[in-house]
Amino acid sequence: MEHNQDSKFEETFLPMTSVGNGVGMAVLPDVYCYTDKIVNLVLVGDPNKSGEFVLIDTGMPKSAEKIMEMIQEHFGERAIPKAIVLTHGHFDHVGSVAELLEEWKIPVYAHELELPFLTGQRDYPPGDPNVDSGLVAKLSPMFPNHGINISDYVHVLPADGTIPNMPNWKWVHTPGHTPGHISLFREQDRVLIAGDAFVTVKQESLYKVMTQTQEISGPPKYYTTDWEAAFESVKKLEALKPQVVVTGHGLPMGGEELAESLWYLVEHFDEIGRPKSGRYVN
Repeated sequence: MEHNQDSKFEETFLPMTSVGNGVGMAVLPDVYCYTDKIVNLVLVGDPNKSGEFVLIDTGMPKSAEKIMEMIQEHFGERAIPKAIVLTHGHFDHVGSVAELLEEWKIPVYAHELELPFLTGQRDYPPGDPNVDSGLVAKLSPMFPNHGINISDYVHVLPADGTIPNMPNWKWVHTPGHTPGHISLFREQDRVLIAGDAFVTVKQESLYKVMTQTQEISGPPKYYTTDWEAAFESVKKLEALKPQVVVTGHGLPMGGEELAESLWYLVEHFDEIGRPKSGRYVN
């Protein structure tokens, strides 16, 4: 496996963290959300039952050691996930995947349209600083946008919507933020892992990211390149009527607050979701 992506990550100054950094939360008995600086990763599996679990996304660069420590605290010493599922391949969601795979050597699953960015074939478009006045948006051209190469481990998700090692879960194609972005949904209790299809913090604002101020928002504007697809993805997820959601950024949300906020986002997407101008708008 090639590791040039690791050195590129290390060369990038990322002046971002939040009050939630290092905090884990049991959203459900078998859904555990952990915040790595500004991004969430999720463990799906009940530590009190089989002890088998899957890791959703892999956090920021250089976080592998603390991710492994968190997993051992939650699932026990020498615990290893059955697989990794990636919602998409942006740096804050795959930042530690190469280092984790060195230790674990387990399969990684992603949508086929995301594979070019995970096999060293393509880079993502750079961040757009013109979508918002917030400092995170202004800093976004500095963020890593290169693809990575984990071709020895990555596999295409099954076309029937199932997810290996995750019974009762389905993946949902939610493009817009990236071409192969996915969300994960379990119908029996209507729990949604949304990735960055929408988030529960205004990700463009450094203050709101740092304080984790909760508010519904569309996908992070500075990295989203197809706004029509992004809107369709939000509508698709709202139609699932989730009861609880873990998003890629921000605190979990549930119940009436989630239902009302997600409906409001759909109804007012042009106002609060889509930027007024920018490189990838229109």
